[in-house]
Amino acid sequence: MPVRVTILPQGWQFEAAEGETLLRAAERAGIRLPSSCRNGTCRTCYCASDGGKVRYLVEWPGLSLDEKRAHDVLPCVAVPEGDITLTMPAARRIDPPA
Repeated sequence: MPVRVTILPQGWQFEAAEGETLLRAAERAGIRLPSSCRNGTCRTCYCASDGGKVRYLVEWPGLSLDEKRAHDVLPCVAVPEGDITLTMPAARRIDPPA
């Protein structure tokens, strides 16, 4: 069952398919989130969340225990397990090809 993802402060919403990372779902929806390594180590995609539950595709992503407790996430390796809101001011719409 798809989950609803909201990106703040823009207010953009999209669905993530089961097992799909937040980063991949955003790209599919035409939204570019900052990213680089795509394996949870560089922290380029690091952002805050509303506390929605995620599971990670890697055993220990590049987050400290305090960051995990604060519900910060790395969208490149985070799969949502329910509706979630991410705060990512640097998110941008992807322009369609001309």
